[in-house]
Amino acid sequence: MPIANADVAAVFNEIADLLELQGASIFRIRAYRNAARMLGDLGRSIQAMVEHGEDLDALPGIGADLAAKIVGIVNTGSCPLLNQLRAQGPPGVVELLRIPGIGPRRARTLQLALGIRTLEDMQRAISDGRLGTVRGFGPKTQQRIRESIAAHQQADRRFRLPMAMQVAEARLASLAAEPGVLQAQAAGSLRRRRDTVGDIDLVVAAGPGSSVTRRFAAAADVATVLAKGATRAGVVLANGMQVDLRAVPPESFGAALLYFTGSKSHNIALRQRARNAGLKLNEYGVFREDRRIAGDTEASVYRALGLPFIEPELREDRGEIEAALANGLPALVTLDDLRGDLHAHTRDSDGLDTLAAMARAARARGWQYMAVTDHSSRLALAHGLDAGRLAQQIDRIDALNARHDGFVVLKGVEVDILKDGSLDLPEDVLRRLELVVGAVHSAFDLPRDRQTDRLLRAMDHPCFSILAHPTGRLIGERPPCEIDLQRVIRKARERGCFLELNAQPMRLDLNDIACRMAREEGVRISIASDAHSTLDFDHLRYGIGQARRGWLEPGDVLNTRSLDALRPLLAATMDRVSHDTPSPAV
Repeated sequence: MPIANADVAAVFNEIADLLELQGASIFRIRAYRNAARMLGDLGRSIQAMVEHGEDLDALPGIGADLAAKIVGIVNTGSCPLLNQLRAQGPPGVVELLRIPGIGPRRARTLQLALGIRTLEDMQRAISDGRLGTVRGFGPKTQQRIRESIAAHQQADRRFRLPMAMQVAEARLASLAAEPGVLQAQAAGSLRRRRDTVGDIDLVVAAGPGSSVTRRFAAAADVATVLAKGATRAGVVLANGMQVDLRAVPPESFGAALLYFTGSKSHNIALRQRARNAGLKLNEYGVFREDRRIAGDTEASVYRALGLPFIEPELREDRGEIEAALANGLPALVTLDDLRGDLHAHTRDSDGLDTLAAMARAARARGWQYMAVTDHSSRLALAHGLDAGRLAQQIDRIDALNARHDGFVVLKGVEVDILKDGSLDLPEDVLRRLELVVGAVHSAFDLPRDRQTDRLLRAMDHPCFSILAHPTGRLIGERPPCEIDLQRVIRKARERGCFLELNAQPMRLDLNDIACRMAREEGVRISIASDAHSTLDFDHLRYGIGQARRGWLEPGDVLNTRSLDALRPLLAATMDRVSHDTPSPAV
């Protein structure tokens, strides 16, 4: 049975959870979590690497032991260590660990204090008041847990973009090789680059008599066949993802692709426009009475409706049709527009690769620059840098830059924004840097006013360049912080600093709506990989998709600038002087 990267990552994440529940070594736990994160976001098929005999030890954070486990999972579909840990742990604990706010530490506390081992145990402890007897589980915490359980039980299963793209790309490659298939493309929310995907929609142009839908439904990793006919098939894969295929004749391919890409509200607006013009629009084309006048391409459909082509990421009925009519559609940013990356980590904190390796990988992409922004010391789990270690890193970056022409490593830090809005490193150290990326990594549950004021105070610091992952969300794991985003955006404009669109697929923070708000306020966005290994630079493609959903053009993005154009912008953010610090000598 085919094994997706996300399947192996899920095994390693569950192992890490169960090890943490047992109180195992933090280094062992971290090894599994890092491996899971790397595999989940890896742009290549781990199964294909195993089948081709590639050296898995070369992957960041994967030693001989983890490599052997990956090979075992790919070849057998199971992992003996996971089975052993499940047998040692209480039944139901895995589901309990999936509830936001109940991590392994809390689960272990509750297990020892109240004997809570399952989701049902937790619900009973909340109902009868016993949970409130445990330190750290006051009324607010109980309410959050109650809401998280309800959301967990009601939520549809959704998948992050890397897994959805891996599945879609594999299916499209298979479909393209089918006899009679002329074109094959992904549609739906994946093509619109929503930050999560509920299911995958595929559209093919096929000649008469094609058996593509039948063969699609008979694939080896199909767990359930939902529908199967001459023009349509729907299946659920062994990994739980639903994939729907629609086969149409070539003359209808563009109309079908548009129809199944959506969004529903965009399609409704297009159909209304067609009706107003005396036309009919459906998945087979644009018709005037019984004659098809367009449909082989999406552009032909839009043209028949008096519109220019509208990019898939814009199709949310958020003013794109009105903008098209006014010749005001944005020229959306692309991955090729980026000249560098302004948020990356090395082995000096919680990265998996050395400073030199990260620089080589960034340079190989044709970039002009990369900013090293390792964590500050407050984030202990990330082995963050104190003032002394940061100063040593600055000297090593200077030495590295002295050996290379045409590429520059910018000196930066991802500094913790503390609860009171102050920064985790002294100003004299921050002034040695070229950019300071501020980030919240704690106290996510502050009330809206306090959380907003915390960010505003941080942005007022004389050495503040970019606000990283501004809302702090982790998709499917942690909701965004309660903040007044409009005030934060306007503060960035006033202060002359920037906001980040963190491209990690578990973050994609800012979201598309916030990106558009920033654009309208004239605040530039840094599309950043937050890379923790050389492979993580691939995150940027997810960030570009989010930026395009937010109507961002190259001029709206900070790191589309050349190094010569970027440096004055960054220097301006580091050029303010606090009330109690004298201006440095010139």
